[in-house]
Amino acid sequence: MSDSSTPSAYTAYQGNTYLFGGNAPYVEEMYENYLSNPGSVPDNWRSYFDALQNVPAADGTNARDVPHLPVINAFAERAKQGTTKVVVASGADSELGRKRTAVQQLIAAYRNVGARWADLDPLKRAERPSIPELEPSFYGFADADLETVFNTSNTFFGKDTMSLRDLLNALRETYCGTMGAEYMYTTDQNHKRWWQQRLESARTNPKLSAEQKKHVLNRLTAAEGSSASCTPSTSARSASRSKAARASSSRWTS
Repeated sequence: MSDSSTPSAYTAYQGNTYLFGGNAPYVEEMYENYLSNPGSVPDNWRSYFDALQNVPAADGTNARDVPHLPVINAFAERAKQGTTKVVVASGADSELGRKRTAVQQLIAAYRNVGARWADLDPLKRAERPSIPELEPSFYGFADADLETVFNTSNTFFGKDTMSLRDLLNALRETYCGTMGAEYMYTTDQNHKRWWQQRLESARTNPKLSAEQKKHVLNRLTAAEGSSASCTPSTSARSASRSKAARASSSRWTS
């Protein structure tokens, strides 16, 4: 931290009338001359500009300023050569780019709404709702695209590239199995990535020991009991859910 008793360059010169806005062109010209050759400006201006070089740059670094005129002239020369040409991908390149974007949209869809298609009803009393966003055809994919390999480095399935078929199976296994996960509502990106790593790396089917499974069951039972004691009017439904939780967890403890 700098000593507050030492005046900054701005404090030292803010009262000088030659820094008035109307003198800006003159000051800029002097500064440009200083950047090209510090010895070409009077001593008082050189001292002032030297002090400015100790002020951090806009990006926070201590990089010194460079002459502006060569940069300006370079842009002017480029302008004389004609407008900048924008190359637009077409044909096969354009279609492949669209499919790459569609794959990322498919991954985001399963993370956001995959839980709505999870298999959470062991009695199969109702059919699971149709969610078009979870189907590859929604994004323009055909059966012929299932073996196409795409970049999946933003997932935690353990592979940087996967075929569309393998990716789809991994997404359904993770987000549409017998456990639904909803976490995308949180605004903390670190929390989201934490959940994605835990869920996708294990396909929402972690390999737990018998003791770990018993611990999970105990915590579920404790949570259900706490919920029932806090809301007596729903104790019957809480008891029913607790039984269902114990029943569904019995396969873990067997």
